[in-house]
Amino acid sequence: MNQIKVLIVDDSALVRQTFKSILERDPSIKVIGTASDPYIAVQKIHKEKPDVITLDIEMPKMDGLTFLSKLMRQAPMPVVVISNQTSDGARIALKALEIGAVDVMTKPDLSTEGHRTESGINLVDKVRSAFYAGQKSSRANAPTVEKQDNKTRSSDTPANRMEKVKFPPSTVIAVGASTGGTEAIKSFLEVLPEEMPPILIVQHMPEKFTASFAKRLNETCALHVKEAENNEPVLNNTVYIAPGNYHMSILQAGARRVIKITDGELVNRHRPSVNVLFNSVAEHVRHHGIGIILTGMGDDGASGMKAMQQTGAYTIAQNEETSVVYGMPYKAVLAGGVKDVLPLNDIPYAVCKYLERDGRD
Repeated sequence: MNQIKVLIVDDSALVRQTFKSILERDPSIKVIGTASDPYIAVQKIHKEKPDVITLDIEMPKMDGLTFLSKLMRQAPMPVVVISNQTSDGARIALKALEIGAVDVMTKPDLSTEGHRTESGINLVDKVRSAFYAGQKSSRANAPTVEKQDNKTRSSDTPANRMEKVKFPPSTVIAVGASTGGTEAIKSFLEVLPEEMPPILIVQHMPEKFTASFAKRLNETCALHVKEAENNEPVLNNTVYIAPGNYHMSILQAGARRVIKITDGELVNRHRPSVNVLFNSVAEHVRHHGIGIILTGMGDDGASGMKAMQQTGAYTIAQNEETSVVYGMPYKAVLAGGVKDVLPLNDIPYAVCKYLERDGRD
C-alpha cells in the first residue's frame, strides 16, 4: 500500500512539529506538509493533494469550522479535527462531525511519557481511520441504504419513532462504535420509543466530549441520555454514554445492576474500550444482553461480542455498505460472535422485534 499522505494544519509550531514527529514514526504515513493557517492550507491541498488533513478547529484568519465547511463543499476529503479539551471545544468538535469531519481528538498531552505514548497511538489510529473512510464512496460521511425494504426508512426523525414495545425487565443493550459512530448512534437512538431497556454505549471519544455528545442526544431522543457515572444504578428508559478516557462496565450488586467507571491501561488501543463493556455484559447480563457493534476502525469489541454470543446474547453488527469504516463490525463477524449483519437503519427495528418476541416468551 502507498503511504498515507497527511497535511497538518495548526497555528502552533509546537503542535505541527509534534504531530509530524509522531506520524512519521509509522512507516505507512508520510507528512507531505504543514500549514499555520487555512489560506496556506488551501495552497498545499492543491499542490500536494493529501489523503488526510489534521485540522486545528481554532485557527487565525479563518476559523476551523468555516474552513471545514468550505472544504467539504469544494474539495471534500477526510479530516481529523483537533480541538481543545473544553466544553466549548467539544461543542464545536461535534458540529465539525456534522459538517463532515471523519473524527475528532484533543490536542496531545505531552506532560508525561505515558501521555505522549497514548496521544501518539490515538493520532495514528485516527489518521488511519480517516484514510480508510476516505476510500469509501459518498456514503462515508452519511451512511444510508439505497435499497430498502418497507421496514427501513432512511429519513427517520423523532417525529416518527417506533411505538412502545414490551421487553423483559432484565434486558440490557450494549453498543460499541468508533469512526463514524456519533452519527450512527444518533440514527439508532432517535427512532427508539420512550420505553426501552437500559442502553450502555462506548463511543471512542475524548474526555469531556462525551458529556456534550450525551447532551446533544438527549435533546433529540425520546430516551433520557446522559454521561455515565460511577456506581449509579442501571435504569430502564436511560442511555448511558461512557465518559471519555474511562472504561465503563456493568456489575451485579445484590439485586441491582450498577455502572462501574474505571481508568487503567488502554484495552485494544482504547479507553473507553468496547471490549471492557461487552465482556462485563457477557459476565453479568448473559442471555439477557443485546450487543450491537457499529462503524469503526480496528478490532475493539470483537472478542467481547463473541463472549456475549457464547452466553446466549443477541448480537448485531452494522453492515459494510452503511459503515463509515467497516473494521470493528467486520472483525466481530470474523470472530464468530455476530448473529445478524444489518444496515444501520434496520438495527433499531431488529432490536425492537427481538424484544417483543423475548417479552412474550
